[in-house]
Amino acid sequence: MENSQPPLAPGLYLVATPIGNLEDITLRALRVLRSVDRIACEDTRQTQKLLNHYGIQTRTVSYHLHNEAPRAEELLADLRQGGRIALVSDAGTPCIADPGAALVQAAVAAGVAVYPIPGANAALSALTASGLNAETFVFYGFLPSKQGSRRTLLERLALEGATKEGGHGETGTHPPTLVFYETPHRIVEALADVELAFGAQRRIVVARELTKLHEEFVRGAASEVRQDFAQRPVIRGEMVLLIEGAGAAGASAAAAPAQTIGQQVAALMRESGMSEMDALKRVAKERGMGKSEAYREFQRERNKV
Repeated sequence: MENSQPPLAPGLYLVATPIGNLEDITLRALRVLRSVDRIACEDTRQTQKLLNHYGIQTRTVSYHLHNEAPRAEELLADLRQGGRIALVSDAGTPCIADPGAALVQAAVAAGVAVYPIPGANAALSALTASGLNAETFVFYGFLPSKQGSRRTLLERLALEGATKEGGHGETGTHPPTLVFYETPHRIVEALADVELAFGAQRRIVVARELTKLHEEFVRGAASEVRQDFAQRPVIRGEMVLLIEGAGAAGASAAAAPAQTIGQQVAALMRESGMSEMDALKRVAKERGMGKSEAYREFQRERNKV
């Protein structure tokens, strides 16, 4: 049947690969991987496992964050001359929290055809099985690794959600589910920051080891999910973290966002008589932030007023 297919057209093919189970790949993706001139891989060793499983012998070349610029130029030169190149990440859909965007943008600018070959995606797989609102959602990729930056982001999102719920959003729309990626060694700290920002009762879901043997969905209030993971001696597997939108069915009114930096500074000045700078230093220390980072966030809040 494959031999009856027309020859593959020149261009860049963005091929989604399995996120766990090797069967989670489409027939079209396999045909493309067999037919292209070469495959640009985030990690050639990881991709080779997939190629070996399906008996695909196409030549591979590395394309990752550390060689993205020079390798993109090389691949683009081939594409301009009518080459057929597939781009894959280690798992899931290229360009979604993975390398590839620079090559796609360069190909589009050069008038090279770009073909999406759809397939597995961890964020969408987790969202559809989460039990949370899947009609409207916002994907943020990986949470910041530094605690101060992570808390700042989560508190901003919590505040924005509460503001929209307070009457400034569009009538009749569902509050969007917030979707993030997270790593095993940071998940407990991240869940603690989610609880701090959104409240102990906000409904969240952590999807772990998607499509693999030990696939798991942990659903519940933020405090419950945090406690579940905090009690585990070992945590493995890439994860998707989903937070229910403010005011969604089942979300508790008690899940109010934490105070902003400006609100905390004002409260300290009022209650202890501290100067503004001393109060800001105290808040930065409590949040695990650098003083300059806290000051920039403080100024951003002021400029919004």
